Amino acid sequence: MKKLIHPVAGVLALATIAVFWLSTAVSELIGAPETVTLVKTAIPWGFLLLIPALMATGGTGLSLARGRRGGLIGVKLRRMPIIAANGVLILVPAALFLAMKARDGAFDGSFYAVQAIELVAGAANLALLSLSLRDGLRLSGRLRRGRG
Repeated sequence: MKKLIHPVAGVLALATIAVFWLSTAVSELIGAPETVTLVKTAIPWGFLLLIPALMATGGTGLSLARGRRGGLIGVKLRRMPIIAANGVLILVPAALFLAMKARDGAFDGSFYAVQAIELVAGAANLALLSLSLRDGLRLSGRLRRGRG
Protein backbone atom coordinates (compact mmCIF):
# COMPACT_ATOMS: atom_id res chain seq x y z
CA MET A 1 0.00 0.00 0.00
CA LYS A 2 2.89 2.37 0.81
CA LYS A 3 4.25 1.85 -2.68
CA LEU A 4 0.97 3.22 -4.04
CA ILE A 5 0.34 5.99 -1.50
CA HIS A 6 3.84 7.48 -1.74
CA PRO A 7 3.86 8.32 -5.47
CA VAL A 8 0.18 9.29 -5.58
CA ALA A 9 0.52 11.64 -2.60
CA GLY A 10 3.79 13.02 -3.98
CA VAL A 11 2.33 13.80 -7.39
CA LEU A 12 -0.77 15.28 -5.75
CA ALA A 13 1.41 17.56 -3.60
CA LEU A 14 3.56 18.59 -6.56
CA ALA A 15 0.50 19.25 -8.73
CA THR A 16 -1.17 21.28 -5.97
CA ILE A 17 1.89 23.49 -5.55
CA ALA A 18 2.13 23.88 -9.33
CA VAL A 19 -1.52 24.97 -9.48
CA PHE A 20 -0.92 27.49 -6.66
CA TRP A 21 2.16 28.88 -8.43
CA LEU A 22 0.67 29.02 -11.92
CA SER A 23 -2.65 30.48 -10.80
CA THR A 24 -0.78 33.17 -8.85
CA ALA A 25 1.50 34.03 -11.77
CA VAL A 26 -1.32 34.11 -14.32
CA SER A 27 -3.69 36.11 -12.11
CA GLU A 28 -0.96 38.65 -11.36
CA LEU A 29 0.05 39.00 -15.00
CA ILE A 30 -3.32 39.16 -16.73
CA GLY A 31 -6.03 39.15 -14.08
CA ALA A 32 -8.08 41.90 -12.59
CA PRO A 33 -7.70 42.64 -8.87
CA GLU A 34 -10.83 40.55 -8.25
CA THR A 35 -9.14 37.55 -9.88
CA VAL A 36 -6.02 38.02 -7.77
CA THR A 37 -8.22 38.21 -4.67
CA LEU A 38 -10.03 35.02 -5.65
CA VAL A 39 -6.76 33.15 -6.20
CA LYS A 40 -5.01 34.46 -3.10
CA THR A 41 -7.98 33.72 -0.81
CA ALA A 42 -8.48 30.23 -2.30
CA ILE A 43 -4.89 29.06 -1.83
CA PRO A 44 -5.08 28.67 1.98
CA TRP A 45 -8.09 26.38 1.46
CA GLY A 46 -5.85 24.29 -0.78
CA PHE A 47 -3.70 23.59 2.27
CA LEU A 48 -6.43 21.15 3.32
CA LEU A 49 -5.31 19.00 0.38
CA LEU A 50 -1.62 19.93 0.23
CA ILE A 51 -0.57 19.41 3.85
CA PRO A 52 -2.00 15.87 4.19
CA ALA A 53 -0.49 14.98 0.79
CA LEU A 54 2.94 16.19 1.92
CA MET A 55 2.59 14.36 5.24
CA ALA A 56 1.60 11.15 3.48
CA THR A 57 4.48 11.52 1.03
CA GLY A 58 7.02 12.09 3.79
CA GLY A 59 5.69 9.39 6.08
CA THR A 60 5.48 6.70 3.43
CA GLY A 61 8.85 7.76 2.02
CA LEU A 62 10.53 7.32 5.39
CA SER A 63 8.83 3.98 5.82
CA LEU A 64 9.86 2.81 2.36
CA ALA A 65 13.46 3.88 3.03
CA ARG A 66 13.60 1.43 5.96
CA GLY A 67 16.52 3.20 7.58
CA ARG A 68 18.62 3.39 4.42
CA ARG A 69 20.35 6.72 3.99
CA GLY A 70 22.63 6.25 0.98
CA GLY A 71 22.32 6.86 -2.74
CA LEU A 72 19.19 8.39 -4.17
CA ILE A 73 17.27 7.71 -0.96
CA GLY A 74 19.79 9.82 0.95
CA VAL A 75 19.54 12.59 -1.62
CA LYS A 76 15.74 12.59 -1.34
CA LEU A 77 15.93 12.56 2.47
CA ARG A 78 18.32 15.53 2.50
CA ARG A 79 15.93 17.56 0.32
CA MET A 80 12.92 17.05 2.56
CA PRO A 81 13.96 19.35 5.45
CA ILE A 82 14.63 22.13 2.94
CA ILE A 83 11.23 21.62 1.30
CA ALA A 84 9.48 21.48 4.67
CA ALA A 85 11.27 24.54 6.08
CA ASN A 86 10.56 26.53 2.93
CA GLY A 87 6.89 25.61 3.22
CA VAL A 88 6.47 26.16 6.96
CA LEU A 89 8.65 29.24 7.33
CA ILE A 90 8.00 31.05 4.04
CA LEU A 91 5.18 29.69 1.88
CA VAL A 92 2.39 29.12 4.42
CA PRO A 93 2.88 32.45 6.25
CA ALA A 94 3.20 34.26 2.91
CA ALA A 95 0.01 32.68 1.59
CA LEU A 96 -1.92 33.63 4.73
CA PHE A 97 -0.54 37.20 4.65
CA LEU A 98 -1.36 37.57 0.95
CA ALA A 99 -4.87 36.18 1.42
CA MET A 100 -5.51 38.70 4.18
CA LYS A 101 -4.12 41.61 2.14
CA ALA A 102 -6.04 40.55 -1.00
CA ARG A 103 -9.28 40.16 0.96
CA ASP A 104 -8.81 43.72 2.20
CA GLY A 105 -7.95 44.96 -1.30
CA ALA A 106 -4.54 46.12 -0.04
CA PHE A 107 -2.39 45.60 -3.13
CA ASP A 108 0.49 47.69 -1.84
CA GLY A 109 4.26 47.42 -1.74
CA SER A 110 4.27 44.84 1.05
CA PHE A 111 1.78 42.70 -0.89
CA TYR A 112 3.98 42.66 -3.98
CA ALA A 113 7.21 42.16 -2.01
CA VAL A 114 5.77 39.12 -0.23
CA GLN A 115 4.24 37.94 -3.52
CA ALA A 116 7.69 38.01 -5.14
CA ILE A 117 9.21 36.06 -2.23
CA GLU A 118 6.37 33.54 -2.40
CA LEU A 119 6.86 33.00 -6.14
CA VAL A 120 10.60 32.42 -5.72
CA ALA A 121 10.14 30.09 -2.74
CA GLY A 122 7.34 28.24 -4.53
CA ALA A 123 9.51 27.77 -7.62
CA ALA A 124 12.28 26.40 -5.39
CA ASN A 125 9.91 23.87 -3.83
CA LEU A 126 8.58 22.89 -7.26
CA ALA A 127 12.14 22.27 -8.43
CA LEU A 128 13.10 20.29 -5.32
CA LEU A 129 9.92 18.20 -5.40
CA SER A 130 10.41 17.55 -9.12
CA LEU A 131 13.93 16.31 -8.44
CA SER A 132 12.59 14.01 -5.73
CA LEU A 133 9.94 12.71 -8.15
CA ARG A 134 12.63 12.03 -10.73
CA ASP A 135 14.77 10.22 -8.15
CA GLY A 136 11.76 8.22 -6.98
CA LEU A 137 11.08 7.12 -10.54
CA ARG A 138 14.72 6.06 -10.83
CA LEU A 139 14.54 4.12 -7.57
CA SER A 140 11.42 2.32 -8.72
CA GLY A 141 12.98 1.46 -12.09
CA ARG A 142 10.37 3.51 -13.98
CA LEU A 143 13.05 5.92 -15.19
CA ARG A 144 16.46 4.88 -16.37
CA ARG A 145 19.40 6.48 -14.62
CA GLY A 146 21.07 9.03 -16.85
CA ARG A 147 24.22 11.05 -16.63
CA GLY A 148 22.43 14.01 -14.92
